[in-house]
Amino acid sequence: MMTHRTFNCFICTSLTLLLFFFSPVPTTAEPLVQNPQGISGSLLLCGGGNLTESIHEAFRKSSKLENRSLVVIPSASKKFDEEKIKSYWQDKGFKQVEVLHVESKEQANQEKLVKVLTQASHVWIGGGQQSRLANLYQGTLVEKELLKVLTRGGIIGGTSAGAAIQCQTMIHGGKSEPKMSTGFNLLPDAIIDQHFTERNRIHRLRLAVEKNKTKVGIGIDEQTALWVVGRRIQVLGKGTATVILPASNKRKSLEFKAKASEVIDWTALRRASRVRSKKIAFPSQEMANPQLKNGTLIIVGGGGVPRSAVHRFIKEAGGPDSSIIVIPTAAGGPIRTGSYDTKMFQNAGAKNVHVIDVRKPGDADSPEVLKRLKEAKGIWFGGGRQWRLVDTYLGTQAEKLLHKVLERGGVIGGSSAGASIQAEYMVRGNPLGNWDMMAEGYEQGLGFLRGAAVDQHFTQRRRLKDLKTVIERFPQILGIGIDESTAIVVQGSIAEVVGSHKTFFLDKKNPNATYPLGLKSGERYDLVKRVKVD
Repeated sequence: MMTHRTFNCFICTSLTLLLFFFSPVPTTAEPLVQNPQGISGSLLLCGGGNLTESIHEAFRKSSKLENRSLVVIPSASKKFDEEKIKSYWQDKGFKQVEVLHVESKEQANQEKLVKVLTQASHVWIGGGQQSRLANLYQGTLVEKELLKVLTRGGIIGGTSAGAAIQCQTMIHGGKSEPKMSTGFNLLPDAIIDQHFTERNRIHRLRLAVEKNKTKVGIGIDEQTALWVVGRRIQVLGKGTATVILPASNKRKSLEFKAKASEVIDWTALRRASRVRSKKIAFPSQEMANPQLKNGTLIIVGGGGVPRSAVHRFIKEAGGPDSSIIVIPTAAGGPIRTGSYDTKMFQNAGAKNVHVIDVRKPGDADSPEVLKRLKEAKGIWFGGGRQWRLVDTYLGTQAEKLLHKVLERGGVIGGSSAGASIQAEYMVRGNPLGNWDMMAEGYEQGLGFLRGAAVDQHFTQRRRLKDLKTVIERFPQILGIGIDESTAIVVQGSIAEVVGSHKTFFLDKKNPNATYPLGLKSGERYDLVKRVKVD
C-alpha cells in the first residue's frame, strides 16, 4: 500500500513528468476556487455494496452537532421497508431515526414534511436510481435543507445513487455513453460514479469528464467510500477511488487510484481541473524578463532574516513612519498580531506596522483589507506554506493592490514561503506536502518577479536537485535558490545578495552559463542578461 507521501509524489510525478509541458494560466479576474477551505460539515460517498465498519464509524462520528438525529431518504428505491430501515440504523447506534420520502416535488416543498431535516445531525441517502432522487428533490426545499445540514456541521452520507446525487453534474445512466442530469451541489466540481470497478465504468466516467472539463471525476468501488471533511478526502473501505482529470490542449488526461487510508486534497484537484480548462498556457514558452519597473523586492531564503535586509526594507518603504503590512497567512493557524515578523520590524524602528491575516478570497477583498493595502508602502509575507497565500490572494482585488505597492515605488519582501510566492512560477505548492516542485493547480505565484522560480532553505536542505527538475523542464524560467539567513534585494534587473550564505542562479537558457552560479553577500546578478555583475 502506498504511504501518503508516496501517493502525493505519485500525483506530482503524474502531473509534471508524464504530461505535456504546458498548462493553462488562470486569469486574475476571480479566484479559481471561491471556497478553498472546502465544504462545511462532512460528506460520505459510498460506491455501493455492503458498508464496512470503517465507513459506519466515520458516519457515526463525523457530525459536529450534539444531537444524534438521523434522517434516512430511501426514495431512490421503488420499494423499501421503513421499519427495516429504522431497525438497521438503530443497530448502528442511532436511537432517533426518521424516514423522509415524498411522491412528488410538490410534497418536497412542503415545510411540514421537510421539517424533520431541520433537526437532523445525520442524513443518509439510500441506493437505487439517482434519477428518481433528482426528479423528486432537485431544486426543492429538501435540497435547501440538506445544504443547511452541512452548514451547521452535520454529515450527509449516501450509497450508490445516494452518492451520485450529491454532485450537481450527475451521471444518471448509460452503460458506455453517460447520460447526464442535475443533482445536489453538495460536493462542488465533482462527478461521482459508483460500482466503479465492478461494473467497468471507467469509459463512462472518462466521457463524462471530457464533456465537463471543469469537473473532476471520481469512480468509487463497492465497499468503498470517500470521507470528505473540509477540503480533505480520505478513502475508506476495501476498494479504491479512481480520480480522473480532463485533458487540455497541452496536457493529457490524468488518472490515478487512491486506496484505503490515502488522502486527497479536493481543492488542489478542483484548481487543477479549472486550470486545464483555460486556453492560455502557463508557463509560456517566452516569459517576461525578471525585472522591476518600480519598487524593490527583498526575498529571503528562510531562517533568520539578515538585519541589513530588515533595515533595507524599512528604508525602501519610506522610513520608520511608513505603513508596513505583515501578512502571516502562509503560517496557518490563528491570527498572530504579535508575530515574529511584526516584532522584527518594530525592533528595527518601524512605528506603523499592521497585520492582515485573512484566509479566504472574499475576506482578502474586504473594504478594511483593501484600504490597508492602498495605504501600504511595504508588504511582508511570512513563512509557512505558500499555497495558503495562493488560495487567499490569487485572482482577487487585493492581489492587484499588492502589485500597486511596487508600482508606486514601495517594497515587497518575504521569507521562506514568503519568498517563493513572489515569483511568477511557484514551487512546492502541493497542500499535502512541500516536496512537490511542480504541483498542478498551484504552479502560479503572485508574480512580482516575472520569469523566475524561487526556492528557499536551499543549501541547508539540499534542494539543488529539486530546483533543477523545474528549470530543466522549463528552461525559459530563471531558477533562484536562496540559502537561509540570506536574501536578494531586487531593483530594476539587478539582484544583490546580502546575508550569511549564498544565492544560486540556475540558467538553462544560456548553454555557456555556469550552472548553477553561486554568489555571496555583496555580489550582484543581472536577472535579464543572466550574468554576474562586476
